[in-house]
Amino acid sequence: MSLPIAANLLLILALLLKTKSVSGTALALGVSQPSVSRALSQLRTALKDPLLVRSGAGMARTRRGEELVGKLADWVTTTSSLLMEDSFAPAEVERRFRIASTDFGVMSVLLPAIAMLRELAPAISIDIVPLSHATHRSLAEGDIDFAISGLDHDPAQLHRMLLFRDSFRCVTRRDHPLAVSDDTPITVETFLEHPHLGLTVSEAELDRVTMTLGPLAATRKVAASLPYFGLAPDMLAAGDLVMVLPARAANHFSQTHELASRPAPEQLGELEYWLLWHERSHRDRAAEWLRDRLQEICSASLTGKPE
Repeated sequence: MSLPIAANLLLILALLLKTKSVSGTALALGVSQPSVSRALSQLRTALKDPLLVRSGAGMARTRRGEELVGKLADWVTTTSSLLMEDSFAPAEVERRFRIASTDFGVMSVLLPAIAMLRELAPAISIDIVPLSHATHRSLAEGDIDFAISGLDHDPAQLHRMLLFRDSFRCVTRRDHPLAVSDDTPITVETFLEHPHLGLTVSEAELDRVTMTLGPLAATRKVAASLPYFGLAPDMLAAGDLVMVLPARAANHFSQTHELASRPAPEQLGELEYWLLWHERSHRDRAAEWLRDRLQEICSASLTGKPE
């Protein structure tokens, strides 16, 4: 029975049989001639055949060597291709991505991007799933490929890309006491005088406004809360409630519904919206391409053209 042969010895044998020269093989590999000679000796022992024999001024392949030269050439080609970076053509990629997001993330990031994605990569599919409080674990275990989130995340645990920053606005029905035409910001004192429609994010039911207000949150009157804002316009129109939304969502609802909006109290700050992913997919060519397209479309929505 033949002895197992290491891959490095097979590579040396492939070059030896091709060049029929110890010195030529050593030059091609950048090693010394004695090391190639020792390798040839090991190969002869393992394969129980001389492989190369003296013939005039050079060397000739034995019958066994002739049988192996083509097979080893194919092996080198196949092995090399495994280590080469695959070419990437978005139009040819068939892939299903799972992206966790709130409905705001879908409206602000995925909805504007879908036409571009369908045009450039028609075989890519996207499954949108609810944003979980265990984002890191879901990404690490491969349950999702990306998360789109405005919540704080530890950059040491996940890779992240800033998609956009947004301010906050208070949305009400148009005849609400807070609805004014001069678009002046609402003071926090006035804001807290009115009942609110709250918005919770993820399974943890995090309310960003309550979290940001700190001690002032104790005086906040939340009459009702939603885990998404799809029905928010109808609920606001039906009562004297105030809801805090990112400006992108507030402007959208002001245009499509009979609603008014004003800048929220400055204490609520700004919203940063991130695309998150795990190290496991950091060098995935298709995932990298999708990340860049989502950032591109978010930049375009702010500037009117891609950055």
